[in-house]
Amino acid sequence: MTIAHILARAVNGDRISMADAVKLYESNDIDALGQAADAIMKKWHRDPITTFVIGRNVNYTNFCDTYCSFCAFYRPPGHKDGYVLDNELIYKKIAETVAVGGTEILMQGGTNPNLKLDYYTNLLTGIKERFPSIWMHSFSPAEIWKIAEVMNMTVEDVLRALHEAGLDSMPGGGAEILTEETRLRVSRLKVTADEWLEAMKATKKVGMFGTATMVIGFGESFEERALHLQRIRDAQDETGCFTAFISWLLQPENTGLKRLKKLSSEDYLKNVAISRIFLDNIANFQSSWVTMGPEIGKKSLHFGCNDFGSTMMEENVVSAANTTHKVNTNLTLQLIREAGKVPAQRNTKYETLRVFDGDTKAEKDFVMQN
Repeated sequence: MTIAHILARAVNGDRISMADAVKLYESNDIDALGQAADAIMKKWHRDPITTFVIGRNVNYTNFCDTYCSFCAFYRPPGHKDGYVLDNELIYKKIAETVAVGGTEILMQGGTNPNLKLDYYTNLLTGIKERFPSIWMHSFSPAEIWKIAEVMNMTVEDVLRALHEAGLDSMPGGGAEILTEETRLRVSRLKVTADEWLEAMKATKKVGMFGTATMVIGFGESFEERALHLQRIRDAQDETGCFTAFISWLLQPENTGLKRLKKLSSEDYLKNVAISRIFLDNIANFQSSWVTMGPEIGKKSLHFGCNDFGSTMMEENVVSAANTTHKVNTNLTLQLIREAGKVPAQRNTKYETLRVFDGDTKAEKDFVMQN
């Protein structure tokens, strides 16, 4: 079957197979992939609107006993450069976010074996008492599994306790590539692919949702990438647990994988497009300007992405790998418009809060506040 035939079927609404996905990865016709992904995105989102959320990353601890070879952020338990942020400092960071119209806190850290469940529940309760409107999109499957291990609890019970304390949804960090072949090579101690999926499915059982992620550039095969997408699609078919999909490239600098050649922006755009074509059951695709930079982030809006992600007031994990791109609200609006789209602020549930439709005075006032 030709690439053109596979793309035509996908645009027509037919579900493509893993074998089809491998053929798309083997193709160098990035323009055709982008056009098909863009056409599929427009079936989901008919208006030329690109959304974004005003949020902050809070990395509450860098102590971690998982020791992923691709991470430059973590410090082993007991290391002199390790930390656990004081609760008052976390409250201060959230207050700063709320003050500029922020709605989302993405709080993630290492798998810290010294933090028990009550650390998390007390922190979440304290946050919600002070900031009842802030959405806590926080903790990854690996962190949840670590709490479960420390407390001898099930993942579902941990998530239920966290949700009752104030956790609203869970980001999909740590998926990387959902095959044991790659995971055993680059993150042997991390949760397995099945465990990551189990945690994401459990979010739905306790009344929350999550996001799906993918990182390429570990030397994985095209077949492994296709299997990753298949597992995400199957989990979504089963539970509907994902509101969005986000992919990015491995940033190998300053990590144990610095020997690997960093993939190109074309590799990123191709992966975004193929993911949008394959994942026919996830509505929202988020650009990864944090790793790719604003210009490629802008270009991804024509390769299947309908969302520009978070303004990300703070970011430490990717920055530790010597990849730092900053985008404020003003630049976000500019980049979205340069892509020929209308910018709109959203919340974590992808509900539109405000459309920036050309009211220059109101927009100027908003930007000055942010």
